Amino acid sequence: MVRKLIAENGLDAGAIPGTGMGGRITRDDVLNFIDTRATGITTAPAATPSAPSVPAPAPTAVATPGPSAGLTVPPPPLGVRDEVIPFTAIRRVTAEHMVRSKATSAHTLVAREVDFENVDRVRARYRDRFKAEEGVSLTYLPFISRAVVDVLRDYPHLNSSVGENALVVHRDIHIGYAVDLGIEGLIVPVVHNADGQSLRGIARSIADLASRARSRKLTTDDISGGTFSITNPGPYGTYLTIPIIAQPQVAILSTDGVKRKPVVVTMPDGSESIAIHSVGVLALSFDHRAVDGGYAAMFMRDLANVIETRDWAAEL
Repeated sequence: MVRKLIAENGLDAGAIPGTGMGGRITRDDVLNFIDTRATGITTAPAATPSAPSVPAPAPTAVATPGPSAGLTVPPPPLGVRDEVIPFTAIRRVTAEHMVRSKATSAHTLVAREVDFENVDRVRARYRDRFKAEEGVSLTYLPFISRAVVDVLRDYPHLNSSVGENALVVHRDIHIGYAVDLGIEGLIVPVVHNADGQSLRGIARSIADLASRARSRKLTTDDISGGTFSITNPGPYGTYLTIPIIAQPQVAILSTDGVKRKPVVVTMPDGSESIAIHSVGVLALSFDHRAVDGGYAAMFMRDLANVIETRDWAAEL
């Protein structure tokens, strides 16, 4: 923005006193210089023999561009070692969707630390049997998804879309899962009617969709109709991810990495102790047009409670 302001106003950067760190010229420095020049109180400019002298404009001709003026900083010039990689079709579509979503929704974040010890113990007990019976791994994602389905019933405004001055609440729950296609882009296949599936069923559906997404075998129906989304960067060890909402939905949950760490636990006699548990962060990006922070925070509270306390063994 600073470079653009200097160029558009025909200024010489060398004549502008910089007040930023190390003498760097800030946006306010440029605007102050314009105001000073317009009122006729000038400072001695640096010599610019190759540039013609430009008279100062009248005060009425001075404009102060703001953030809404659409100004952009030009990219650096191409170097001899730079490589130009054209966007693929999926990369272009991903970029367009992300920019449109940020321009459409009032993105807001709420995050919560969740104790996965209860889930981890069940996974350790049933992991091998589940793999043999279902042919897929028993990851954290089906447990989280199953909990999301139940809690969304109590917080249906997060399973909705924004219409014309109205909130369209969807009674059926169709969960989309962001699948990374290498470095080419993302696609969000959908588990339809997730609220009618067991933990095993959700695990099978997630694995099937992810496999077909990466082998480019999804149909139009597979990527249509989502009402709530989940993105799962946790296997890469992330701590906190702020996801972008998949339009026209109003919320997306990020499931970040689960790590062993010390936590305070309450003993049967009411005393407290330190234990080592599996703990991770869940983060919800929600559209503030649809719901407020309290609603989203209560959803996250109840989601954490279900994950931490449910009898998951009974579902396997």
